[in-house]
Amino acid sequence: MDLRDTWHERVLAWWEEQHAEIVLPVTTIPEIAYLLSKRLGARAEAHFVRNVADEEFVVEPLEPADWDRAASLMETYSDLGLGFVDASVVAVAERLEVREVATTDRRHFSVVRPRHVERLRLFP
Repeated sequence: MDLRDTWHERVLAWWEEQHAEIVLPVTTIPEIAYLLSKRLGARAEAHFVRNVADEEFVVEPLEPADWDRAASLMETYSDLGLGFVDASVVAVAERLEVREVATTDRRHFSVVRPRHVERLRLFP
């Protein structure tokens, strides 16, 4: 959404080619909303929240095992500084057997090794 972001063109091209449902682990929603508010303002944040309310994304809750797995990942990758939100994304990807993640965070997601695949395929 931010035309000034260095990832804007790549993300936009990827987004326009999407035909699959976009699954958002519930833990990512506050982080996305915060970043939109901080970088683009309250209207952008409200627009995103409206998109969630209109079910433009599949919101995936965390199951009890996801919390435990996220904590394990955080401990395993403590030297990397893997935070809860990123660890929860990996935990949900493992449970759903998702092999692809849309993120600009190469620092964490290119290093973490999920249980179900050798590595996650990162987009864009």
